[in-house]
This record gives sequence, C-alpha cells and structure tokens, in this order.
Amino acid sequence: MIAPKVFTGNSIDNLDRTGLNTYINRIFNRLIVADLEKLMTISAETKSPENYKISYQREGSNLLILLSGEFSLKNLTIFNKDIRRNIKEHNIRSVMVDFSEVRYLDSAAALAMSQIEKDAAAENLQCRFINLNDEAKGIFSVIRGEILDLQPLKSLQSKEGLIDKIGQASLYIINDFKNFVTFIGELVVAFSRIMKHPRTLRGKDVLFYIQRAGVDGLPIVALIGGLLGLIIAFMSFLQLKMLGANIYVPALVSFAMVKELGPIMTAILVAGRSGSAFAAEIGTMMVNEEVDALQTMGFDPIRFLAAPKVLATIIVVPILTIYADFFGILGGMIIGVTSLDLTAKTYLTQSIKTIEVFDVVASLIKAAVFAGFIAAIGCQKGFQVRSGAQDVGKFTTSAVVTAIFVIVVVDSIFAIILYYIK
Repeated sequence: MIAPKVFTGNSIDNLDRTGLNTYINRIFNRLIVADLEKLMTISAETKSPENYKISYQREGSNLLILLSGEFSLKNLTIFNKDIRRNIKEHNIRSVMVDFSEVRYLDSAAALAMSQIEKDAAAENLQCRFINLNDEAKGIFSVIRGEILDLQPLKSLQSKEGLIDKIGQASLYIINDFKNFVTFIGELVVAFSRIMKHPRTLRGKDVLFYIQRAGVDGLPIVALIGGLLGLIIAFMSFLQLKMLGANIYVPALVSFAMVKELGPIMTAILVAGRSGSAFAAEIGTMMVNEEVDALQTMGFDPIRFLAAPKVLATIIVVPILTIYADFFGILGGMIIGVTSLDLTAKTYLTQSIKTIEVFDVVASLIKAAVFAGFIAAIGCQKGFQVRSGAQDVGKFTTSAVVTAIFVIVVVDSIFAIILYYIK
C-alpha cells in the first residue's frame, strides 16, 4: 500500500485545486489497483478450476447429480460440458441436482445451472435443485430466468449495407451542419452584444490569441511561403525556358501567391495550429466542467471563450497572408536571380506589374473569411466535447479536417464570384 504524501503549509498554498484533486485521485487509484491485484491473487489461489467434484447416481429413470466444492466462472466451461454430456448420455426422465456439499457458487455458475434447467425442460425432462443453502438461494433469487430468452440488443454481425451506411453518414453531416449554423447564430448574437457593450470584450484575451495565432506563427508561415514560391518559380522555369519566356516567371509566381496560394496556404497552417488549439482548449474545459461553472456564474461561454478567439484570428490571418505573399515572392526571386539571369530589380518590377490593388484586397477579404470559419469551427468542435480525453482528440481532429474542407469550398466560391466581378 502506498503512503500518501504529506503536504506542509507552504506546499499546500502553492498547489492549485486542480493539482491537488489530480494527486488525490492518483493516490486512490493506486490503492484501488493494489487491492484488486491482491483480491485477484487470493481468488486465483483459492478458486482453481480443479477444486470441484461431480458425482452421478442413476436410480431407474432418475439421475442424481451431486455437486461438491466450488463452482465459478473459472471452471464454468468444464463442469457445464460435463453435466450436459451426462444428461444426454443417460436415458432418463428427471434430473435432481444436489447442492448440499457446494462450498462456493457465483452468479455465473448459477446462471449456467439455470440454463441447464431450462434446456432440460425443453426436452421434457424434469430438473430440480435440492439442498440449496441460504447463500445459494440468494444467488438464484437475483437471477432472472426470462433474461435467457431475450434477444441481444445488438446483433453480433451488423447487417447494415452500403446504402444504410451512406444514409447514416449523410444524417451525421446534416446534423453537424445544423449545429454549426446554430453556433454561428449564437456567435453573431454575442458579437452584436459586444458592439453594444464593448467593455464586455476581454481585450487581454484578444491580444493573447493574436500573439499565439499570429506572432508565434510567423516563422512557419515565412518558411512555407518562401519554399512554395521557390518551388513554383523553379517548376515554371523548367517549362517556360523551352519557349524562351523566362521573363514571365516573376509574374506567374506573384500572381499565384497573391491570388490563391498565399491565402489558402496561410489558412491551412492556421487551421492546423490555432484551430486545433481552440478545439482542444475548450474541449478540455468541457471535460473539467469549467464551461458549466461559467454558465453557473452567469457568463455566456460563447462571448467569454469563443468571441476573443474568433476576433483575434480574423485580425491576424490577413496579416499573415501578406507576410506569406512577401516571402513567396522572395523565394521566387532566389530562383530568378540564380537561374534566370534576372536582377532583383527586374524581378520585383515584373512582379509589381502583375499585382493589382483589386487582387490584394480580394486576397485579404478571402483570408479574413477563412479566419472566421477556422476559429468558429475550432470553438464549435470544442463545445461538442462531452467526456474524456478521447473526445478531445476526436473533435480536435474533426476541427482541423472540417476547417480545411470548408477552406477549399469557400475558396472555390470566391474564385467563381471574383471571376464575374472583375
């Protein structure tokens, strides 16, 4: 047995409530596991499968089965087959099972005996249990014989076909979409209240998530943007050099980065970093019942937890998009200077000629819409967590996958709209 650690006055003051509860739970869990291991060891020593005996005495058309020793789940398979075989081999009309010398009987063995009695009755054999002590009578009294006739709640083999599975998946997607639309409505209501009462917005939380989603993401965005621009420039150079059109490589890189690759690549990175973090953070709070505590204290969880995250993400993602565009063009310039015999001035001049103000504005609007969906999906998935760390992992993964899917769909819609607007 593990002796619990004794905390002094200073250490207990420095230990928060969550840490203390976690430590106490660990102590009790260890004590329970130790006691269970001890009980299992005692059970294995005293209730071995060989610690029983069955005698059969036939008197005319009657069969007397004398049980002695211990009958439990450990030896159930052996004695069950033995009794059934002997009943089947003897041509008899009645069976009596004597429990006078039974020292131990558990519910599994009692249920097996009840099944034997039921099967004998089905074959027109009279089966009676005699000399039951008080403990055995108590065990048999809690066993409901009608349960043996009930069908299982779920069949062992699923008979669902492909169409059924597709239907269930469709219903799940529809319900998930309804939940998301409901959450968006609650989020809009929360922002409308914040606009009426700006002081209710937690400004420090907004700045905190701006740092986490924006400032902390600058290195990875710069790296991916630079490598993406470098790859596009190199692959374009391999194709355009055959036509003698190397001068169009800067235009192609800047056009691709500003119009499409910059916003969508940044949004996917933010979904993987911040969207998953939002879902895991709120999901953990749901498991620890912190969200319920906020509601009990009169706080709106949507306005208190989700609104700062969504607002911070909408602010930083357009900035990260400009940052990614810049490094993408810079990565393409490395190929332009080293392989295309272009000067840095020529490369930048060709890039600027291709980019229009409308393209930059459209890219920033697209990035802001992506950001809103990413943060909203992450928060909504976090609020769906109900129990355990397994749910946290499940909905965190779902948040990232759903956000990337929505980004691609919204980007397709933007591509069609911008084509007809411009």
